[in-house]
Amino acid sequence: MTTLFNRSAQPAATPAAARLRALGWLGVSQMNHPTATAGGPSFSAVLAAQRSAAPHPPAAAPMDIDGLIRQAARRYGVDERLVRAVVRAESNFNPRAVSRAGAKGLMQLMDATARRYGVQDPFDPAQNLEAGVRYLHGLLHQFHGDVRLALAAYNAGPAAVQHYDGVPPYHETRAYVSKVMAELRAHP
Repeated sequence: MTTLFNRSAQPAATPAAARLRALGWLGVSQMNHPTATAGGPSFSAVLAAQRSAAPHPPAAAPMDIDGLIRQAARRYGVDERLVRAVVRAESNFNPRAVSRAGAKGLMQLMDATARRYGVQDPFDPAQNLEAGVRYLHGLLHQFHGDVRLALAAYNAGPAAVQHYDGVPPYHETRAYVSKVMAELRAHP
């Protein structure tokens, strides 16, 4: 079976992170750890550094989304197929999607999750995918690589998965997990 999650994967160093490290704002351990934020710059600070070095590209065209998915998946050691399946289930690749609950963008980030990962514009595909894949990576790590539990946590929250010691008995969550897993099976 193909591994959908690489526990030892750490995010690749970006040119912006290297600039921040050179300025003394980012230590090596902070740059290489996907969840390190205390004492280090936020995702938005890294984005700001990247933008200062090069003009901000226009919003991603549909054909660019695949490349952004590939980059974020590789950066966090998450299988690209899993990321695509989550994006399909969450927004059907619509970067402007908004749910009834207020989740936004390709990976349907809730405002609190977007803030947690420093997202300034949840409709920006690059920011949304970066934060969403980083969050998914963290859930996969938290649930020891169990894709079904990580997906359930992505949908219902990690506390619900812990409370029920498995996929919560919510119809929406069970349907979501089944939908994403079916998508994975359809695209081996």
